[in-house]
Amino acid sequence: QERRERKRKLSKEMAEKATRELEKMQLKEKADIKYKEWLEKKRAEEAEKKKKEKEKEKERVAELQEKRTRSEKIFKEWLQNARNKPQPALNGYGFPHGRAAGLYIQY
Repeated sequence: QERRERKRKLSKEMAEKATRELEKMQLKEKADIKYKEWLEKKRAEEAEKKKKEKEKEKERVAELQEKRTRSEKIFKEWLQNARNKPQPALNGYGFPHGRAAGLYIQY
């Protein structure tokens, strides 16, 4: 009788232990799945962030190029206009530096 009781008790303990082990394995699998999902989400976010940074850099480079092109165009226009402007008569008519030459006039 006692032997049967011990066997029954032992088999019950073994069954409980197996159940606990199974629950542990299931929890571990769930945790692994959740971790993989989280990791995948993080990688996707990181990829999106890098993509946005690349686009911003591309926009910045395009903006700089456009600014440089505009500056060059404006400079060329200024240069062309400067060539076409008549030069003022320097030292003309006996007035070097805007004063009468050879006369000592006091104001």
